[in-house]
Amino acid sequence: MSYAYDDANIFARILRGEIPNNTVLETPHTLAFHDIRPQAPVHVLVIPKGRYVNFDHFAAEASDEEIADFSRVAAEVCRVTGVKPGQGGQGYRAISNAGEHGVQEVPHYHLHILGGRILGPMLKRAE
Repeated sequence: MSYAYDDANIFARILRGEIPNNTVLETPHTLAFHDIRPQAPVHVLVIPKGRYVNFDHFAAEASDEEIADFSRVAAEVCRVTGVKPGQGGQGYRAISNAGEHGVQEVPHYHLHILGGRILGPMLKRAE
């Protein structure tokens, strides 16, 4: 399935340099930056520079080079922020929201890496 990409979304504007960000790491295919409304002591967004709407769009249509680069950047973010369990960190949560039911707010694929405290249950049960 092909997705329609909105070039006016905030992450597209960040990638074009129209909106500043607090960069953690940047490569030719990926940008990682601190979230402006952090939900944990560590809250970094990792975004591909390509025009992908969500995870399944990225996984299906990105090049192998883009996918590998994105994954390596996410791993490096975990290392440099100190949340990587294999290097003494206490762990992290990686979240990607997609579509209405996933409560996706920005229509550009992004991975939230959160850590620095116990994050609580993954989902609340519906009452």
